[in-house]
Amino acid sequence: MTGPASRSSLAAWLDWQQSVHPSEIDLGLDRVRRVLERTGWHRPGCPVFTVGGTNGKGSCVAMLDAMLRAAGHRTACFTSPHLVDYRERIVLGGRPVSAASLIAAFERISAALGRDSLTFFEFNTLAALLIFESYVPQVIILEVGLGGRLDAVNVVDADVAVVTSVDLDHMEWLGPDIEAIAREKAGIFRAGRPAICGMRSPPQSLLDTAASSGAALRVLGRDFAAIAGPLDRWDFIDGDLELRGLPLPALPGRVQLDNAASAVAAWNSIHARLPLLRPAVEEGLRSVSLPGRFQRVRAPSGVEWVLDVAHNPQAARTLAANLRELPPAPATVGVCAMLADKDATGVLGAVAPHFDRLLAAGTGGPRGLTDGQLVDRARAAGITVQPGGTLRQALESVAAAARAGDRVVVFGSFHTVGPALEWLEEQGLILPAPWMNS
Repeated sequence: MTGPASRSSLAAWLDWQQSVHPSEIDLGLDRVRRVLERTGWHRPGCPVFTVGGTNGKGSCVAMLDAMLRAAGHRTACFTSPHLVDYRERIVLGGRPVSAASLIAAFERISAALGRDSLTFFEFNTLAALLIFESYVPQVIILEVGLGGRLDAVNVVDADVAVVTSVDLDHMEWLGPDIEAIAREKAGIFRAGRPAICGMRSPPQSLLDTAASSGAALRVLGRDFAAIAGPLDRWDFIDGDLELRGLPLPALPGRVQLDNAASAVAAWNSIHARLPLLRPAVEEGLRSVSLPGRFQRVRAPSGVEWVLDVAHNPQAARTLAANLRELPPAPATVGVCAMLADKDATGVLGAVAPHFDRLLAAGTGGPRGLTDGQLVDRARAAGITVQPGGTLRQALESVAAAARAGDRVVVFGSFHTVGPALEWLEEQGLILPAPWMNS
């Protein structure tokens, strides 16, 4: 199996990858391992952090990366999905990878396929590993795509594994309940190596999986602590390590304190290899940024835009909690667009009370819901949502009606927030990332 006819274009490679495997999601490591072995890949000798969880994993990765870079380490990060540009998924030293590096990696993978085929995400994962091999980082941070045990990222044995949270999502692939999902997520744990859990009351199956795997599990609230203090400060305590009076993370929301504690605990768990430095922890917490996670944008008109990728009930409850912390606005309007395989009524039910008006918008692609389909789901659950047309139509509508002081909240998916960010850029309300046209 070979790549697209035109190999000069990253877009051509990405289009081809979406068509070569019979299903979008095909959990399992056998094909990935075979292809990776045929590429001749050699794992860099640096520590590898693998971060999974239903929610919070992107925040944990971002904080780990910010802290480790502040300590002067050469980091390599793999995350998914992207918001605007595919290159966001592979970040080297804080900067997205070049298109040329991606194409070279895809060519190497294509030449190694043999009779195997890979999903879009599996191509992405192997490309990251090949690029990291050439980059020679001092630290690698990998974000699990879906689940953990059978996710392509798990082809690499993590030196430290983190599970930030477990809740109901992707049940058609991970199982029908919390215990089943937790078991899958704990599949990234390894014998004799640190495992961090960012939940104060983890599911029993996560504890059992850690015990049976022989991982050295440490749990938030039991083995390490995050204690909120006065004056926007907090204390981190982990055995003999006490970091008191730390600055709050720059990422908004109280849940970020748990994610920050998990990131610090992960770093501290291998401090013999990577000495933990308080100034770097502080600088990383202050400087970390993550677009699309309760991102607030103030327009010149005085209208505030809030963008959040919340796409499951747990994330929606966090969005609702964050909205409660904001000062009241004359009017708060929600724009929601979601994928068909998500719990739309669970998400809308969690946030609907915070809106004076709530619009449904359509998402593109085969997995997306139209605005009418989302309205029907909401109505069946007794939630009042108005049809807004396509996402662009909904954004234009609420922007035209909004007045100074009003708040517009756009949420429901990466496939919602990414296009919304592009639209806001077109309107001149946000600046493009400096690397976007490089």
